[in-house]
Amino acid sequence: MADTAQRRRRIARRPLVIGLVVGGAACTLLVWSLSDRRSSDTPMFTGYVVSQNLYMSAPVAGVVDTLNVVRGQRVEAGAPLFRIDPTSLGARADQAIAQVDQGQAQLEADVAALNKARADLAAADVDVDRTGSDLARYLAAEQEKTGSVAGQQLDQARTAAAGAQRRRDAARTDVDAAAARIAASRAAIQGSQAGVVDARRQLSQLSPVAPIAARVEDVMYQAGEWAAANAPIISLVPDDQVKVRFYVPQAVVSAYPPGVTVAIACDGCASGMTARVNYVASRPEYTPPIIYSLTARDKLVFLVEAAPSAPRALTPGQPIDVTPLKTPPARR
Repeated sequence: MADTAQRRRRIARRPLVIGLVVGGAACTLLVWSLSDRRSSDTPMFTGYVVSQNLYMSAPVAGVVDTLNVVRGQRVEAGAPLFRIDPTSLGARADQAIAQVDQGQAQLEADVAALNKARADLAAADVDVDRTGSDLARYLAAEQEKTGSVAGQQLDQARTAAAGAQRRRDAARTDVDAAAARIAASRAAIQGSQAGVVDARRQLSQLSPVAPIAARVEDVMYQAGEWAAANAPIISLVPDDQVKVRFYVPQAVVSAYPPGVTVAIACDGCASGMTARVNYVASRPEYTPPIIYSLTARDKLVFLVEAAPSAPRALTPGQPIDVTPLKTPPARR
């Protein structure tokens, strides 16, 4: 009788236990439902990290002599990146310097020739004055008294005056030619000096440094390889050029103007990261395939870019979830 009574009490408790279990499950489903409803009230946008790289190169072709960085390394502003073998460019600079020295020597010779031509012109002027005075005196005497000057003497005076005039004209031509040669020599020296400055500038560019704090994205050439002029050798990702790019439906794009701060999150990233919107596309576009999913399938979206608060923690190409720090007002 006791066993029968105990069995009846267990059977009587089963509906109560089952009811408690069902009620608990219903409460759990209700909590999940409310949680999903709350989460659905906060929009989430799918995006990814992009960057605008700096491509460091050399102005002349040459052999990569030294590499100072490796791919993935962080560098600070002023850090050396690589060096091109300066042998050929150094020879070019030496040649330009030699041309400057040669031009200086030629200029000195031209200046000496100009001084001589000016001295010859001064002597020719004196000779012209002397022979002209003699001829004028003979002509005055002959005019005063015919036959007072021998005809041969008068002819000699005329010949001497004409010769002095020709020598003075030739001296003037020599002065002008010497001055022109000096101008040409000075222009040649200036050209050679410009060549020296350019060669030295290019020599300094054979060993470029990082212009800003950045991460080495890629190394295109190895030591010993020949690199063409202006060919990218090192690719850098500057910290200030790392951006978060995401797409916002046209219905709520007005809530994300430049200056608005959004929350960003990614797998393995620290919590609390934010980004400030600095660009919103002026035209909508269809949802790009790269972000298309069941949760992001609006037909027309606007491209939005934002500068992250911790750019060093992000990697270009990394998927990002973007949510507003404050839920934007519903569009009426």
